[in-house]
Amino acid sequence: MRVLKVLLVIVVVGAALAFAGFTYWQSRLAAPITIDESTLYEVPRGASFNRVVSDLAEHDILAEDWSLRLLAKLSPDSVPQLRAGEFMLEPGMSAQEAIALLGSDKVVTYPLTIPEGWTFDQMRELLASAPKLTQRTEQMSDAEVMAELGHPDQHPEGRFFPDTYRYHKGSSDLDILRQAYERMVSELDAAWKARREDLPLDSPYEALIMASLIERETGADGERREIGGVFKRRLQKGMRLQTDPTVIYGLGEDYDGNITRADLRRSTPYNTYVIAGLPPTPIAMPGRAALEAAVDPAEGDTLYFVAKGDGTHHFSRSLKEHNAAVRRYILNR
Repeated sequence: MRVLKVLLVIVVVGAALAFAGFTYWQSRLAAPITIDESTLYEVPRGASFNRVVSDLAEHDILAEDWSLRLLAKLSPDSVPQLRAGEFMLEPGMSAQEAIALLGSDKVVTYPLTIPEGWTFDQMRELLASAPKLTQRTEQMSDAEVMAELGHPDQHPEGRFFPDTYRYHKGSSDLDILRQAYERMVSELDAAWKARREDLPLDSPYEALIMASLIERETGADGERREIGGVFKRRLQKGMRLQTDPTVIYGLGEDYDGNITRADLRRSTPYNTYVIAGLPPTPIAMPGRAALEAAVDPAEGDTLYFVAKGDGTHHFSRSLKEHNAAVRRYILNR
């Protein structure tokens, strides 16, 4: 009988100790991690679970790592497969919540904004300077970039949609280029399907070219369709477009910030004071509003416009009126 009592005491004490141990273990899993501000942590590619929890402890993010190691042994299904990348650990997170985050898709991302009206050269410079973005195109020509994207016969200008894209460490410049290319395909297709029937444009690519001219001519929301209307009517009448941004684009590195009379007469494939119709390619990356203006230009009878110096334009119906506006807004200034 005495032996049974001793055994019972041992069992009870053992159960109490086990319960106390389990409770303490659970409390350590639920305890906040030891940081007092947001902390960027990177899970290296191929790192094991045990290596990561040891590293977290070594960097004083975890008070200890035994509780998580024990969790991995006793309940492996509750431990996520860790994902390589950067994660933002926050004060107040428990050890389990931190590990769950490191196994999620909530990696830290960085914004990269491609402004409307930028050229492909400017886009490439921006990509080259983006932090933590893997550079795969640094030594490639424009043609090689397009070939790498699967479009070897296409000129790159205007083919990429200007917007803000987000990427994570390990993403490459090609990833951003591919996203921007596919967005432009989608946006241009939507715009072309909604086009007016009386456009003097024969293809989506011509609409893209037209949109790039509109984009470079104005950033004023209320003017894009009106400028599109001027261009539409000039094309229908066989008039040259005579838009300065095409002169600048054709000059390339020779452009010094000023357009001279000689520049207006200079023969380049893009100079719409010299060539008839549209230039051979876009001259910039148009946004959605410019695409919509290209396929749905405003009705009217204006054929000319001149910059007023405040970001907007004066529109004229006749050459006489236009010349007067030029004297008022440009020559006098």
